[in-house]
Amino acid sequence: MMRSKKHISNALIHILLAVLAILWLLPIFYVILTSFRAEPGSYKSYIWPRGFTLDNYVNLLTANTLINFPRWFLNTLIISFCTMIVSTLLILSVAYVMSRIQFKMRKPLMNIALVLGMFPGFMSMIAIYYILKGLGFLESGTLKQIALIMVYSGGAGLGFYIAKGFFDLIPTSLDEAAFLDGATKWDTFWQITVPLSKPIITYTLLGAFMGPWVDFIFAKVIMGNDIEHYTIAIGLWVMLEKEYVEYFYTQFYAGCVLISIPIAVLFLLTQKYYVESMGGSVKG
Repeated sequence: MMRSKKHISNALIHILLAVLAILWLLPIFYVILTSFRAEPGSYKSYIWPRGFTLDNYVNLLTANTLINFPRWFLNTLIISFCTMIVSTLLILSVAYVMSRIQFKMRKPLMNIALVLGMFPGFMSMIAIYYILKGLGFLESGTLKQIALIMVYSGGAGLGFYIAKGFFDLIPTSLDEAAFLDGATKWDTFWQITVPLSKPIITYTLLGAFMGPWVDFIFAKVIMGNDIEHYTIAIGLWVMLEKEYVEYFYTQFYAGCVLISIPIAVLFLLTQKYYVESMGGSVKG
């Protein structure tokens, strides 16, 4: 009797998980399906396309005067990659300092960072815009891209709490042993802490890359009407404007599929190191 109840309970759990999985996968399936739809236009009274084509992808990747998706894709890739490197270095450095170095203002600075992290970044976008304008970073498209990297990376150090919590788990005895062997704090950070911190580095890299990759607000404010240097988020938004939506609707979904590829590739590449580091930590 108890076994039958347990089997029924497990079956109900599996059914619930299956329903949740379907609900989670359904929007993704719809996006992929629409990206191959042959019928143009936005609204349709049916979900399953009456014809399939690759023209949506071909037209999207063929640059024209209005929609230059390859250029936008490259712009976003460069900005996201540079931001990922700079932000990761800042986050890990601040986290290591807060975890390993004791100084007088350590706790007050941690509290200030915690409070500032509660405010959304777009609250300061008008002030940031005028600061960048005053410094001359809005004079050309290249300078605007550099400005975006600065904006995305500037406050990255405030997100050190998760990395600090991971560093706190690494025994300080390893640092002390390295100091006895003549290593500096910099040597200890790069040669001991970083190799043992692949999980948190992976997490930080993914977060730092995805932020600029999907951001719209700061990119739109800084780029303005400089269509050549748009990021993907702004470009996809342009496709859905009322004067273009009927023509670019299916191409918009093709773009949604394409922009998910770099994130998926980055995750697959870093997942290997995550699993290896977790296995190594268990063995140790």
